[in-house]
Amino acid sequence: MKITRIEPIPVSVPLKKGMTAKTAHGEHAVSPYVLVKVHTDAGFVGLGEATISGLWSGETQAGTVAVIRDYIAPQLIGKDPRDITAARQAMDFIIKLNPFTKSAVEMALWDIAGKSAGVPVYQLLGGKVRDKVRIKLVVWARDVPGSRLMAEQHLKLGVTCVKVKVGLDPVTDVARVRAVREVAGPDIPVTIDANCGWTIQQAKYCLRQLADVNLLLAEQPIPPGDFVAMAELRRDTPAPIMADESVFTLQDAWQLTQHRAADILSIYPGKHGGIAATAEIVAVAKAAGIRCTIGSNLELGIGTAAMLHVAAAFPEVDCDTFPADTIGPFYHAGEVITQPLDLGPPYAIVPTGPGLGVELDEEAVARWRVG
Repeated sequence: MKITRIEPIPVSVPLKKGMTAKTAHGEHAVSPYVLVKVHTDAGFVGLGEATISGLWSGETQAGTVAVIRDYIAPQLIGKDPRDITAARQAMDFIIKLNPFTKSAVEMALWDIAGKSAGVPVYQLLGGKVRDKVRIKLVVWARDVPGSRLMAEQHLKLGVTCVKVKVGLDPVTDVARVRAVREVAGPDIPVTIDANCGWTIQQAKYCLRQLADVNLLLAEQPIPPGDFVAMAELRRDTPAPIMADESVFTLQDAWQLTQHRAADILSIYPGKHGGIAATAEIVAVAKAAGIRCTIGSNLELGIGTAAMLHVAAAFPEVDCDTFPADTIGPFYHAGEVITQPLDLGPPYAIVPTGPGLGVELDEEAVARWRVG
């Protein structure tokens, strides 16, 4: 089997009214992503999704299309799509960084490998250890009444864990988390995510102020790059620390575990450059004796399906204890796959069809396509 064409498809999908995101990274009302089709001479077409954000990884929609067209496609056309390791090497050789772009292409190769073998991607990763993935829903960084209302709406849907976005202003952050805890009651786990928005002094202050809230975890309280500071913060607070923006690469994971700077790693294929790279980071966490869960960049259906396959395949991805963020389609006003994923709540169901287990809705793609 040979790759004949790699087709990047830029799309722009808005978030639902009332569900637009506000975090320490800013406002997110529309998702300018790139879908990928990898065509083969055997008739199989693999699907991928680049959940790009300039603020997140430095990748843009136009840049992703250009990287695939001008750099990646010339390297991979004519090659066997099932040679995923060789494809990763070729992509890394021809262009540095661009993890979400590379992940979209690699995701499509896994999709082809599964379709050609007639098995789901999780089977290629060693088989599944779970059929469903516990999820949490996110309360964005709104004012206190708005946060309280959003938490109430999520809980009515049956979710059993709530994440609260913080990292904008310590006083309002603390008030927002306390309001959500009041709504959730004592038994629903609450996590927070500062998205790098606090200094270490602010993080220490806020986490001390929230000591009685009984947080399940505190996600990326301070900016990435200073593993010593993360370790210092971890020793200072009883709340478990989860690394997200701090763990893009395999080397990041090694540094975090070496410094004992995190209790949990937030992982997902887009951030790491693919499914195989995510598996490598899971192995580092396993060796260090710490757990992982699935993070998110508000994926659509294709990217979310890839995340669910990863969650299904590795025991170390402990979504039962630390619920996953496989929830992007929940917030979007549209979808690009024919059959929406079953996201619950409280559990998302792992797709069981060949490959990623999803098919592209061509009419929807035409609706959301850019240019």
